Amino acid sequence: MRKLNAAVDRFAYSHPRFGIPNLMKFLVGVMAVVFVLDLFSNSYASYMLYFDADLILRGELWRLVTWMFLPTNGSLFWIFISLSFYYFIGASIEEYWGTAKFTLFYLASAVLMVVFGMISALWSPFPVVTSGNLNQILFLAFATLYPDALIRVYLILPVKAKWLAVLYVVLTGYDLLRNGLWAALFTLPQLLAVLLVYLVFFWDRIADLLGEFGFAVRHQNSPQTIHFKSAVKQQKKKAQQQGYRHKCEVCGRTDADFPDLQFRYCSKCAGYHCFCEDHIFNHTHFTQ
Repeated sequence: MRKLNAAVDRFAYSHPRFGIPNLMKFLVGVMAVVFVLDLFSNSYASYMLYFDADLILRGELWRLVTWMFLPTNGSLFWIFISLSFYYFIGASIEEYWGTAKFTLFYLASAVLMVVFGMISALWSPFPVVTSGNLNQILFLAFATLYPDALIRVYLILPVKAKWLAVLYVVLTGYDLLRNGLWAALFTLPQLLAVLLVYLVFFWDRIADLLGEFGFAVRHQNSPQTIHFKSAVKQQKKKAQQQGYRHKCEVCGRTDADFPDLQFRYCSKCAGYHCFCEDHIFNHTHFTQ
């Protein structure tokens, strides 16, 4: 897991232009369109887009992708609330990680869910592969990155994200035990997909947490990795004091002054140096 986690970080820093900027805005927009189409077609739009392993094997390959665009069931009001909420947490994760890593996270989650869904079709006629599964792993990622963020349950009760994540894990485990082995075979593949993606992308945090409880995960980071992580922590403290998070080393523009500007960190520079989208590939590399 450690090597996969490191590979993900290297890929994200080496390919800052990978991915789709504002991915959640696109996904939420398509979900809203599908919801409207369902209102005027007696849910025929969702019928043509949902995941069905049998129909996929018969040639309807678009279902490998289109299941991600299906909104959860509910009234117009709750659809608006849920889409707004998942846009918020997705945009927050993308802001924290950057477009490349967030897109890779979302893509890896979707691909693994499809793979596990096709495998579970061997014993289940209706594999559970829905956009709700993706929303769940998005929330787990958000709660890990922003554990103290307050979420208003039913728009009233404020609860920290980390406690809602703990509640989700506990209830999921309880459902598996209550429903028995046969019922678990229908949902376990998707839960394994969620767990695998979470372990890969958050292995460093999991290893630190295990270390706090005395279960140290032994591995030795390279001097470059240690220096980089130390620089990251220093940069976060500095950002809190200065009032902005990203500042281009070339032109001096910040994310506070230009919120729509994309900022990335160069993996070829020595240290932790940020550049705007105009200078990430057009600058002299720092050597010390």
